[in-house]
Amino acid sequence: MARQERAIRTRRTILDAAAAVFDERGYTSATIGEILGRAGVTKGALYFHFGSKEELALGIFEEQLAVTLPPQSSKLQELVDSGLVLALRLCTDPLVRASVGLALDQGALGLDRTPAFRMWIDQITRTLAEAKARGELLPHVEVAETAELLVGSFSGVQLLSQLRCQRQDLEQRVVVLFQHMLPGIAVPAVLARLDISADRGRRALDAGRLEPATGKAAVDAEADRRAGEVAGR
Repeated sequence: MARQERAIRTRRTILDAAAAVFDERGYTSATIGEILGRAGVTKGALYFHFGSKEELALGIFEEQLAVTLPPQSSKLQELVDSGLVLALRLCTDPLVRASVGLALDQGALGLDRTPAFRMWIDQITRTLAEAKARGELLPHVEVAETAELLVGSFSGVQLLSQLRCQRQDLEQRVVVLFQHMLPGIAVPAVLARLDISADRGRRALDAGRLEPATGKAAVDAEADRRAGEVAGR
């Protein structure tokens, strides 16, 4: 167990370092050597967890969604919570900022940015599908279309907030986004019960927990041993 926890910490250290280097240098200019230097790990340790620079970027994308929030009686409340928590983490978590920056970086040569949006859209689609099954959505709502619209709208709102004030007003802007979108999809009785206040994200995050996106078989008790086997790369 101790070795597994150490492997998870090592992976997170590498991701944090990669996020910082990508943010400072851009994806195209960043090198594995710079990331190794920032992380303070061996080449073998890095290549055990990530086979390439693109896999590092994918790992950063996954971490954006690696948060478990308390279940709510309403799936739409869970949707609101996840959006407001993401807005908060964009302001406070460098790795999440790097994830969004990479996803929107049109100059990131050789990086397939579609997984970032696909994972995000899929997550929202599942939440909306559950909300519809529970009768929380109006009959006309198409969950896949709504998920894509929400992701696109959030992306634009956060970019505008970044350009105008370094995201200082992002949480309030996301509140306004939900206030405009939800009446068009939510059953009125459900809408009336939703908490869409600007501090909702902080309260939800305090009650939840961040989950390493690697707490599964890929990161196990063999991580450190196998890292040594590829140290000669």
